Amino acid sequence: MMTEPPTPAALGAFHHVTLGVTDLDAAVVFWAGNFGLTTRARREGPDAGLATLWSLPGDAIRRQALVHTPGAMVGALHLVEFAAPGPPVRDGARVCDRLPKNIDLYTRDLGTRFAALEAAGHRFRAPPAGMAAGRHVFREAQMPGPDGVNVVVIEVIGPGYDVPLSPRGFAGAGPVVTIVGDVGAEGRFYREVLGLAMTLDLQLGGPDIERAVGLPPGATLDLQVYGDPHEPLGRIEAIEYGQVEGADLYPRARPPARGLLHATWRTPGLDELRARLATAGVAVTEHGPVTALFGAGEMISFRSPAGFRIEVQAGA
Repeated sequence: MMTEPPTPAALGAFHHVTLGVTDLDAAVVFWAGNFGLTTRARREGPDAGLATLWSLPGDAIRRQALVHTPGAMVGALHLVEFAAPGPPVRDGARVCDRLPKNIDLYTRDLGTRFAALEAAGHRFRAPPAGMAAGRHVFREAQMPGPDGVNVVVIEVIGPGYDVPLSPRGFAGAGPVVTIVGDVGAEGRFYREVLGLAMTLDLQLGGPDIERAVGLPPGATLDLQVYGDPHEPLGRIEAIEYGQVEGADLYPRARPPARGLLHATWRTPGLDELRARLATAGVAVTEHGPVTALFGAGEMISFRSPAGFRIEVQAGA
């Protein structure tokens, strides 16, 4: 009698994504003032342990803060101000270039939120646009954030997206969007190695998508979202553009660059994950015990097939 192989233990939702910022105070004001995210922890001065994790000099980090949706334990933003910050990851990037691209923030009543952000002086690529997918309707609008980060405010109408919102009506990070060259390979990695569930799978094309995303005529979009099926925050969205070629800019997404750099998960133990990574032939860097603003415990790092850096720390 044949049996299905056991489902690997899932990492679930990511704990946080790391963003290099020009000015920590201004970044905290941006995320708090516009979206109501709150500061969970903050640290002034150098952080030799974190610098070692990222292969930087001991004095490379100036200040840092962990901001999150009030009441949420996942989907936080780790904002890091470097002593000598590099250029933004997305500096001069085209829409089809492969790199970490967007941070999605959930909201309700997108029209009202959009109008408030416009009134505050923010400019969007286009007015809110929507599409239906199965039992859900997705409506979103994209605005430029600090250090080249593209912020997407998104309303999802349908089951499974009931997240607590901040007093300003937002929650995030929801999905973090990564542009990849092979969404199938990226998806297999997230499912089979990290044990994440696919929560969305869409193939899109046509004038509406071309206009909303900024794609040339005839281009298509394959989109897959991975994470905890019961937790909309802390997911990874992989997008492959068809009929259009982009450059690989993942090597830019390394500290001390500014913008969206990588994602970090926390999990009780690392042994099973190490075994799955070894079986899949994924190169792993062992960092040993790390005490950081976001927690303490043994850490490893590796990259997805596209080149997106992933850190995992053992701990509760």
